[in-house]
Order: sequence, then C-alpha cells, then structure tokens
Amino acid sequence: MALGRYEFIVDEQHDGKTLKTFLRQSCGISARSMTVIKYNGGTIKVDNQLIRAHDIIHANDTVVITLPAEHNEITPVEGVFDILYEDDYLLIVNKPADMPVHPTKVHQLDTLANIVSFYRKSRGEDYLFRALNRLDKDTSGCVVLAKDRVAYSLVKPTVSKTYIAICEGIIEKDGVVDTPIALLPESKIKRSISESGAEAVTHYHPISYGNGHTMCKLWLETGRTHQIRCHMSSIGHPLAGDDLYGGSLRLIGRQALHCQTVCLVHPVTHKKIVLTTEIPNAFYKIINEG
Repeated sequence: MALGRYEFIVDEQHDGKTLKTFLRQSCGISARSMTVIKYNGGTIKVDNQLIRAHDIIHANDTVVITLPAEHNEITPVEGVFDILYEDDYLLIVNKPADMPVHPTKVHQLDTLANIVSFYRKSRGEDYLFRALNRLDKDTSGCVVLAKDRVAYSLVKPTVSKTYIAICEGIIEKDGVVDTPIALLPESKIKRSISESGAEAVTHYHPISYGNGHTMCKLWLETGRTHQIRCHMSSIGHPLAGDDLYGGSLRLIGRQALHCQTVCLVHPVTHKKIVLTTEIPNAFYKIINEG
C-alpha cells in the first residue's frame, strides 16, 4: 500500500450504520481525523465514490481512506540511527543515549527528529514526526514513530514497553511502586512523590546484582515523565548516573535506563510486533566490574 492509504471492510455489525459510526467504533478513527481528511485534501471512498460521514454503509463494503499530504518542518540533519522495523505506517528505531527525541531551544539540530527528517527526505517521503513514546535525552532504546495520524491513533493504545535499569543498592525481590507523581513546585524538570500528583504505577523485577547495584527489568502501568527515575529513587534505589534523583555519576555519566522491548499491534495487518534490543554494555560493566 502507498503511504497514507487505508482499506477497511465493513463488518456485519455495522451494516446499515453511518460511515462515521463505523470508522469510530470499528476502525478507531475519530471525528476530528475525518474532518482533517475531508478538508485538507484527503478522500474517503466506497466503490470509488466519495462518501460523507453520515452516509449509510453496508456489510462487505470496502472503505478506502487516502490521507492528505503532510509537510515536515523539522530541519533535516544527516546522521546514523538504528532501524528496528519500518513499513509504510511505522518506523521503529533504537535511540542512542545523549540524543533528544524532539528539538528544543537548547537542542535544535542534534535530535532524533532531525535525523529522521533527513532520512525520510532521502527516501522521497514526507510525513510529520510522530513519536508514540518519548524517551529522555539520556535514556536509550526503542522509540516508535507513526508515519500518519491514523497509524498514530490506532497503534498508540496497543504499545507496551519494558525497560532495563541499573539501580543503586541490592534489590532481591519483585516489587511495585504505586505512588502519585507531581512536578516539584520549585523546578521545571524534577518530579517528586506527591498525594496531589498524577497516578503512577511501576513494576520492577531484579535480574542480577553485583558491586552494590541491581539490574532490573521494569514495566509501567502509567507513563508519567521521569516515572521510573522518580519511583526508584523514592524507595532508596536511584538509577546509577541519575544525579537529578540522587544517583552517582561515578560509574556512568548518564542515567542507566534503556527501553529494551516494545510490543504493539500493527494498524493494518493487526499482527503483534515485538522488538527487543541489546542491553548496553556499560550496564553489564557496572554490575560485573563496579
């Protein structure tokens, strides 16, 4: 299929329903997305005929959506990055540490978005940079990018991730941190445990330990900013290298956190995709050598 094109077969359940109802309930496409498609150069057709949101559809009709063109405005910068998976709908990469995902005032030309912009231009493609998960600059690992707004809306609810972290101290048992997190009033960056904060739940499982550190596998029920870093610090086990939350820089110069695995459901084939990356060698060095 071409970039930005989708086909959906109407099921028996939606026979005689409106197109809007079918797309919303069965395909996960919002009314807002339909409006964007209609008024920005895209089309929605049945049997090669344009169809409106309130028109009636029937079982076995084929609804074909062609999304409007989008123009990337992020400055392209040539660079190298590790592609884990790519097709017309998704681009999944293994982001290195010390690379921001999005441009900021401080980082205008050295981000993942800049490199992806150059890459897609070199392939003759043009789509917005849509990251379904965001990693801190110094957190390495899997980042999932959707090439259009429909892929983004369909895939985002299906994404789950597991992380690997090196925590200070010895953790011998599995555990769960279930405490709300809020931005510190005196900070623009740092989070803290606060009853008035947003719900946050982190699960951790120790894999190995040595030299006063524990390698843990972690997964989240929520996706708060700095959640793993804040939660593990709150129970007395800050991440190695995470001096913002009490970790030491003695053995590693960045927080020892890596998004190792990502799992999602493809927006068109509906097949489960599981991608796993290697744990950074620097993490093993902390455990094995200290």
